[in-house]
Amino acid sequence: MARPTPHYPIFDRLFRHSVAVDLGTANTLIYTDNGGIVLNEPSVVAFQKQSGAGQKRVAAVGTEARQLLGRAPGNVEAVRPMRHGVIANFSAAEQMIRQFVDMARPRPLFSRRAAFTLCVPAGATQVERRAIKEAAVAAGAWKVSLIGESLASAVGAGLPVSDAVGSMVVDIGGGTTEVGVISLGGLAYSGSVRVGGDSFDMAIVSYVRSLYGVLLGEQTAEHVKKGIGSAVRDVPLEHMNATGRSVDDGLPRTVQLSNHDIADAIEGPLRQVIGAVKRALETAPAELVTDIAHSGIVLTGGGALLGNLGRRLTHELGLEVCVADEPLTCAVRGAGAAVAAGLLDDSAYE
Repeated sequence: MARPTPHYPIFDRLFRHSVAVDLGTANTLIYTDNGGIVLNEPSVVAFQKQSGAGQKRVAAVGTEARQLLGRAPGNVEAVRPMRHGVIANFSAAEQMIRQFVDMARPRPLFSRRAAFTLCVPAGATQVERRAIKEAAVAAGAWKVSLIGESLASAVGAGLPVSDAVGSMVVDIGGGTTEVGVISLGGLAYSGSVRVGGDSFDMAIVSYVRSLYGVLLGEQTAEHVKKGIGSAVRDVPLEHMNATGRSVDDGLPRTVQLSNHDIADAIEGPLRQVIGAVKRALETAPAELVTDIAHSGIVLTGGGALLGNLGRRLTHELGLEVCVADEPLTCAVRGAGAAVAAGLLDDSAYE
C-alpha cells in the first residue's frame, strides 16, 4: 500500500501566492500580494495561422495585439475574447490569461502557483462564471475565487464597506456598468447592464456615419471620446479631427467633431447607465439610500473618466457624485485587498 503524501502547510505559503485579476472587456489587470499591480494590458490576443488545418499560435497579446485590430495581415487574427465582462471566446481567453500570467509572474528560482481571485459582473450567468473559473484553472491557477465587480470596486475606492452604513459604487467598464450598494461587507443591492465604454465608442461610430457619411474605426472613436468626450452639452466648444472612410466612395475622409457632437452621440447608452443607477436607488433598502443621500455616489472604471459624467449624474439624481482616485484600477486593487479582508464569496473551489 502506497504511503500517503505528507502535507506541509508552510510549503503552500512558500510556493503559492495570491493573484487578483480584473478580466475586463477592454483591459486586463493583475495584482499580486507582493507586487501590487504587475500588469495592465488591453484584453486582446492575436493568433497566427499555421500550416495544417485549424492550427494557430499566439502571435501577440495586450498592447501589441490591440495595434493589430483592423490592421492584421491575412494570416493573423486579432481577437477580443471578452464581451460584456464575460468570456465570449473560451480558447482565446485561456491563451490570453496564460500569456498575461507569464508576463506578470516573477521569475524566482522555483516557480510558485497562484490562487486566483477574479472580478465578475453581477449579471454573469452560472455558465459564464464557470467558464471564467475554468479558463483560469487551464491557465495554471490552483484555486479560483470570484468576487463581484461592485464589491471589489468599492473596496478599491476606499469606501467603508465593512461599516453599518450604505455606500454606492457605479463601475463603468468596457462592456458593462455595475451598480452596487454595499453595507456590512456585503452587497445589499447589485445590478448590471451590458453598457459601457465600448457602447459609447459604437454610438460615436454610428453617429458619425449617419451625420457625416464617414465610417470611423472603433479605436478612432475611442480616441475622440477620450479627447473631447462629454456627458453634457453646456460646455465651451472643443473640436477634434477624425479620419475614416467615406461610405460614398470608400476614400479616406477627415471630419471635424465637437464635444457637443460626442454628447449627442452617446446620449442613448448614457441614459441606460443613468437608468441603472436610478433602479438601484429605487430598489435598495430605504435606510441605506438615506446613507447614500449623505455620502454620495462614487464612480469607478474607465468609463468614469468620461468628461463631465459626475456633473451629469449629479444633475439627474440630485446626489453628489464623484470619481474615485485611480478609477481604472479600483476593481483589481479591491479584489486583492478583499482577499486579505475575508470578503470573498463562498464559490472558491480547487
